[in-house]
Amino acid sequence: MFDKSEVAQQVAEFLLQIKAIKLQPDKPFTWASGWKSPIYCDNRLTLSHPAIRTYIRQQMVAMIQEEFGAVSCIAGVATAGIPQGVLIAQELGMPFLYVRSKPKEHGTGNLVEGELHRGQRIVVVEDLISTGKSSLQAVEALRAAGGDVAGLAAIFTYGLDEATENFKNARCRFATLSNYAALIKYAAAHQYINENQIAVLQQWRENPVDWGK
Repeated sequence: MFDKSEVAQQVAEFLLQIKAIKLQPDKPFTWASGWKSPIYCDNRLTLSHPAIRTYIRQQMVAMIQEEFGAVSCIAGVATAGIPQGVLIAQELGMPFLYVRSKPKEHGTGNLVEGELHRGQRIVVVEDLISTGKSSLQAVEALRAAGGDVAGLAAIFTYGLDEATENFKNARCRFATLSNYAALIKYAAAHQYINENQIAVLQQWRENPVDWGK
């Protein structure tokens, strides 16, 4: 049985342990979007840790089976979703394909790479959900190519309201192993952050666009 709460805490522990997630309320990061943020997440680091990589693969498989039921294909979002997706597809014995961020500029000009059959029921795999925009571009590309997207699975979400709204508007379900609330709970309980920093992290979550300005 997939225990959402237990898995969320365990994944949060792993991500903090290997510094895949860094919390710096007093020295914010600047994202590619220009947003200031007290948190930065790079789940590609999990691939360098075999025990953690295995746990994530196993729990992603369990979550996909519980949340999305019968599917026949796994699709990764370039680039960070590709290795995670391959591991999951291998575990499930399913076909794998991936979606580029933009069409290939030579040859066939593909946006979706791999063999996609019309009506094929697909779960899209990402490493991280922030606003969800890049993930949903991949979802739309698969739909345009004839795929039946059951939903999207990711390792972690910042839990932003914008992402929830974007997925709702796109009529796409999503599920994640861990999330911002679980992370802050674990970080606070294990002295990664103090009470003042918790307040700062909660303020960012409530208004990430204007935070730090």
